[in-house]
Amino acid sequence: MRLSALPALTDNYIWRLADAEGRWLAVDPGEAAPVLAAAEGAAAPLAILLTHHHDDHVGGIGALRDRWPGVPVYGPADPRLPAPIHRVGDGDLVEAGPWRFRVLSVPGHTVSHIAFHGHDLLFCGDTLFSLGCGRLFEGTPRDMLGSLDRLAALPDATRVCCGHEYTLANAAFARVVDPDNATLRRRHAQATTMRDQGLPTLPTTLGEERDCNPFLRIDASAVRAAVAARLPAAAGDRIEAFAELRRWKDGFRA
Repeated sequence: MRLSALPALTDNYIWRLADAEGRWLAVDPGEAAPVLAAAEGAAAPLAILLTHHHDDHVGGIGALRDRWPGVPVYGPADPRLPAPIHRVGDGDLVEAGPWRFRVLSVPGHTVSHIAFHGHDLLFCGDTLFSLGCGRLFEGTPRDMLGSLDRLAALPDATRVCCGHEYTLANAAFARVVDPDNATLRRRHAQATTMRDQGLPTLPTTLGEERDCNPFLRIDASAVRAAVAARLPAAAGDRIEAFAELRRWKDGFRA
């Protein structure tokens, strides 16, 4: 099984999963060109998976359908997605050739956002990022925190395949929030080296994220103390603490 992060647009990744027999699928194709280039000479994809409706995750669907008419596309039950869509929801199973993915409802970034989990892979769109999480464009802090709690409960070895190359920007913020976290410092240094070499910093793992990502460490004393220094009233409630952490990140400039 080969997993590839295809750079797209400004800082997006389109995920491509392939096996030794040439079967493959794509996740969140914000544009078609990287997928078409990676699939040159290959058969049609078994499926395309969509986590949410934003154009930088679905903008390539039309051209990919022109190239491969009839390719099945799976996504959340949201009328803003480009029809036709096999609409899936929490607990559904998506099967494509040798792969089986369980659908997880993870609202917050959008109200209908979903993730796909299977084969130690998590395609989570813009819900969980390396060292960060998505902005709350439609959902509430309670929604997003519940979604992150759900993802954080998956096994340590789960590879986090998110939709953007945000690791360095997120690391700069995380180190302000959690400056004494040695594991975070090492992750930041590693990510810097990878980007200097032109390599993606993804996928990360859930084990690494639980150790380093302040949005998954909302119950850690260091993170709560950092939030309390900004808004004392938020320190005692994990939802309010998370909401303040997200507001802080929204306005953060390194």
